[in-house]
Amino acid sequence: MTVLSPLVAGTWRLHEWGWSASQRRDWIAGCIDRGVSSFDLADLYGGWTVEALFGEALTPALRERSQLVTKCGIRPPGHERGAARIKHYDSSAAYLRASVEQSLAALRTDRVELLLVHRPDPLLDPAEVAEALLALQRAGKVRAFGVSNFSPTQFSLLDAALPDGAKLASNQIELHPLHSAPLFDGTLDQALQLGRRPMLWSPLAGGRLLGGDDSPAAQRVRWVLGTVSARLGTTPSTLAIAWGLRHPSRPHPVVGTRHLARLQEALDALALPLDRESWSEILQAARGFELP
Repeated sequence: MTVLSPLVAGTWRLHEWGWSASQRRDWIAGCIDRGVSSFDLADLYGGWTVEALFGEALTPALRERSQLVTKCGIRPPGHERGAARIKHYDSSAAYLRASVEQSLAALRTDRVELLLVHRPDPLLDPAEVAEALLALQRAGKVRAFGVSNFSPTQFSLLDAALPDGAKLASNQIELHPLHSAPLFDGTLDQALQLGRRPMLWSPLAGGRLLGGDDSPAAQRVRWVLGTVSARLGTTPSTLAIAWGLRHPSRPHPVVGTRHLARLQEALDALALPLDRESWSEILQAARGFELP
């Protein structure tokens, strides 16, 4: 069983930070020192550059204190790694194997703790994918595997092809007040039923919860986050993370920030008791109507 830290550090925008290797190393160490020892990556982040930027900064000592999560299976055109004529998804055994080898080389490590199939491939063959994942696990290159953005039926289809002891560890999904579908479409019900803790990408809606989105729903949520956070003596950012954490599936939010002070705001959510009424107040603001 792969154990991740309660919060996971996101690296999606690492290539935009303009940092030297030593600055990236300090950030990795700062995250780990604060208890955020798991890092979320993907092969195509930053135009296929983020894994290499991260790996360049990762010392052996930091590697032993960290858990690496990476994703593969999306093939956009325009780059030799994953080269494609048109964007598509590829979960073939050959592509999964090649992707892992390239990710390990970029990250300068011999294994990743968790490999996720990045998007549900309409042509996914469960038996073929399961065989490829198990071979990677037997080789010690992947400790565990999961998926990202899979529906409950898609998750079940692949999970059923895997033997006991090597089941899918997690489904990384989008969840925040402006995208609450997983609460109602069976995704989080399945996570609870199976005891597989989900990962939550974009728990702040890419920053839209705090500003930059003038849609009516975002404005309503922003106002309620401000009101409720003032009542609870916290910040809107901490409250938004706590909203996702409140689900009984015990999710791991993926928090992508270069600022360790903002990371601490997210960590404060772990100790924030969020009552049902306050949680529902935020959901109601997002949906624009009272719960039935």
